[in-house]
Amino acid sequence: MLRRSAALPLLLALLSIAAPPLAAEAPTYLLPPDPIPRILDAPPSPGLSLSPDRGFLLLTEREGLPPIARLAEPELRLAGLRFHPRSNGPSRRLHGTALALVSVEDGSRREVELPGDFLVSASAWSPDGARVALARTLDEGIELWILERDSGEVRRLLGPVLNALLGEPFQWDSDGRSLYVRRIPPDRGEAPAPPAVPAGPLVEESSGRAQPARTYQDLLASPHDEALFDHYATSEWVRLSVADGAVEPVLPAGIWAGLEPSPDGSHLLATRYKRPYSYQTPLYTFPREIVVVDRSGRLVHRLVDRTEATPPPIGRDMVLSGPREIQWRADAPATLVWTEAADGGDARAEAVVRDRVLMHAAPFNGDPTLLVELDQRFASANWGRGDLALVRSAWKSDSRTRTWIVRPDEPGEPRLLFDHSLEDRYANPGIPLSEPAGNGHRLLLFDGGGDAIFLAGEGASPAGVHPFLDRVVLDGGKSERLWQCEDPRYESVAALLSVADRRILTRRESAEEPPNYFVRELGGGEARALTDFPDPAPELAGLRRELLTYTRADGVPLSGVLLTPPGYEPGRDGPLPLLLWAYPREYRDAAAAGQVSESPHRFSRPVGASHLFLLTQGFAILDGPAMPIVGEGDTEPNDSYREQLVASATAAVEKVVGMGVAERGRIAVGGHSYGAFMAANLLAHSDLFCAGIARSGAFNRTLTPFGFQAEPRSFWEAPDTYLGMSPFAHADKIRRPLLLIHGAEDDNAGTFPMQSERLYQAVAGHGGTVRLVMLPHESHGYQARESVLHALAEMVAWMERHAKGRP
Repeated sequence: MLRRSAALPLLLALLSIAAPPLAAEAPTYLLPPDPIPRILDAPPSPGLSLSPDRGFLLLTEREGLPPIARLAEPELRLAGLRFHPRSNGPSRRLHGTALALVSVEDGSRREVELPGDFLVSASAWSPDGARVALARTLDEGIELWILERDSGEVRRLLGPVLNALLGEPFQWDSDGRSLYVRRIPPDRGEAPAPPAVPAGPLVEESSGRAQPARTYQDLLASPHDEALFDHYATSEWVRLSVADGAVEPVLPAGIWAGLEPSPDGSHLLATRYKRPYSYQTPLYTFPREIVVVDRSGRLVHRLVDRTEATPPPIGRDMVLSGPREIQWRADAPATLVWTEAADGGDARAEAVVRDRVLMHAAPFNGDPTLLVELDQRFASANWGRGDLALVRSAWKSDSRTRTWIVRPDEPGEPRLLFDHSLEDRYANPGIPLSEPAGNGHRLLLFDGGGDAIFLAGEGASPAGVHPFLDRVVLDGGKSERLWQCEDPRYESVAALLSVADRRILTRRESAEEPPNYFVRELGGGEARALTDFPDPAPELAGLRRELLTYTRADGVPLSGVLLTPPGYEPGRDGPLPLLLWAYPREYRDAAAAGQVSESPHRFSRPVGASHLFLLTQGFAILDGPAMPIVGEGDTEPNDSYREQLVASATAAVEKVVGMGVAERGRIAVGGHSYGAFMAANLLAHSDLFCAGIARSGAFNRTLTPFGFQAEPRSFWEAPDTYLGMSPFAHADKIRRPLLLIHGAEDDNAGTFPMQSERLYQAVAGHGGTVRLVMLPHESHGYQARESVLHALAEMVAWMERHAKGRP
């Protein structure tokens, strides 16, 4: 039931009733005040995908928030996955509803005529850009369709038999003439029925070997769960001709995950999960094989064969032993590349070499070739040609990262290109640009006869964020700034369309202009618009967005973005009730902790359950103020979490009060997930805020005993830190009103719904003012229209009652 005109007054009245602490209200969905529902129902901006030949954009119109009835549909939760048993695809996915093709050359747009009720759950351009593969989700399954770029026609290639449980259900072959499809085996029968009578108790035993793991949800819990998982996850890979739909079998029935063709199409890299399954960890930790097969499916090489569940080690820079980060070398016909830890995966061990990157070319005889030894962990590789590739490494323990130039065809001593802090935004040189190689892989984009590459970066500085495009000469690393965004807009590089013509595709926005895509000539001239997406919330036109900088008491520089409602003038209108909405982050580098990471020229409009909707009700928002938790050397950041958190919040409050935008007694604090954890802590350990909003948080760290966020230690290694950080342990100190909102089916690691339920009981038990809202069927992020509207109604009512008119 959706109540409209009386929703907010009713909620305010309910909040004013002095009810017993554990009294429950009759379930009903409420609406927030106008114009929030109207803005929320505005069509979302389309998704965009550039064709491999960089000639066309595929625009995908997306559906709005689904009704709660969709979330209430039958859903299975197994091995860390949530899926619809009828469609054999992931549940809670939003779909595309319409498609259009836009020419990059002249901006002309052609709508694609789709059959009625066509819901696109996945799309992928062919390597040559001539076609787009589409997954169409129906109630009874997922179909494969083909969109012809030149004609705009669509046709069905395969009926509702695709299996999308373990990822996207198709992959283009390297030649673009066929698709590899993961489908449900034709002989699959009915799903196994649950046993009418249990065969006996469920028993688990550990043999004495330590295997710490984070807390996970939706795990297997019984033999029947295992049987269900086998039934729905089992698939087979086939090759499907785009021309006539002819089917060739490739891999027999199994628990197959991804499949990737080699650049020349001669071999396939595939992953298969197998028993015994784990009841303690999700799918990605299960025993598995990673194999190379030829085009017919014949086994050529087995690279990984794990026979037991292997959760990732806990701690900074800790990794599993054995091959990892397995990939094809994009500039070679069929060469595998992978990384192995030289220190056994133990970052605490003394070692000069941490990781080795190895190569092995088809037919995979003999020993692999060493590409490079690293004194950090392998992070990524950008392939270019036989005499040049980039390998990036990182070491989180000291927050450093390096980029090396290597020669894949003649491995030797690597050359250092970049060396900087992982956390230093100001020194970040950017990301190397690549281009499609015409076979489904990507290669470095070269310039100047191959002696230079292009880097695109965010361009952070004390003055804000100004994205850029650089040309970097590889011999010596000298860079040339080709283009950089200028105020009063925020514009970033989406793609380099033409090296010869110096033409780029950018995404541009400003405080008043919604994000749209433009073609820009680097030599000068006006940018040409390719899209014209409208403002989804014209009611917020004229809101003020201001970048604030200030300093914490210990000297750490901080920043945040202040948003005020349209028409507001501080000197004329006086202070507003304000919500500080933030998310703390850990740092190993104090110099980088307070660096500016935002621009005042971004387009700010709320979507989903965004706190920015409060701007429509006369509240100011301090959005994303920096809350750095710093620990350098042997000092862990969280050992002084509370002190640093309060210090950062104090500096933020002093800044907005000093500006005259807010006043003490009418400033509330809020956050989602780890931000909710922050909000509860600030209510417990400071008197800065009049109220708090904590959504989907974890408040008792003893329930996440093997680490959380970037904390590398377990509860037993740092009990004082775990307890000192836990708002639950200090619930008796939470005397300011606290609104708790949580998805009743939260699937995020650590943020079990019980976390909010127990904090509610603890605060209420000590006489605090607290309200608990559990949203049916919702997970960590709220999705149903009714749920989002209700959460916003609760937030508005809480702020109206506890922040407005209460100096």
